[in-house]
Amino acid sequence: MSRLDRFFLSEKWCDTWHNTIQGTHQRGLSDHVPLTLHVDEANWGPRPLRMLKCWADFPSYEDFVRNTWGSFHIQGWGGYVLRKKLKMMKASIKEWHHHHSQNLNGKITTIKNRISCLDLKGESSVLHDDEIAELHELSFNLHTLARA
Repeated sequence: MSRLDRFFLSEKWCDTWHNTIQGTHQRGLSDHVPLTLHVDEANWGPRPLRMLKCWADFPSYEDFVRNTWGSFHIQGWGGYVLRKKLKMMKASIKEWHHHHSQNLNGKITTIKNRISCLDLKGESSVLHDDEIAELHELSFNLHTLARA
């Protein structure tokens, strides 16, 4: 970028117009990049924490949120503590989501294969109580993952 492709602003101007955004356009025949400077009133800062409805279907989600929120120990006034906890919670939930939603099709296939094995065994002999409990748990997990 050349010296012509920038804005000169004073600190006072930046304090007055703090939601200022510099935009660039594609350059045309010239070797300079056209710039625009505008105030974005809709720029509210970082994106808020969002929740997907399917997360509540995971049995471990509620405990994860409760335990993670309680594990954060921040000192300061209420607004600061809340902001920091939400920021840390957002990162934790993002990691949790990546861990639990990664390879859903593979997890579903694995559960279906295990259910098929138990069904085949049930056709030839009587299933034990622990195998019946496993079959019920697998069916529940299959429906949970299918909704996700």
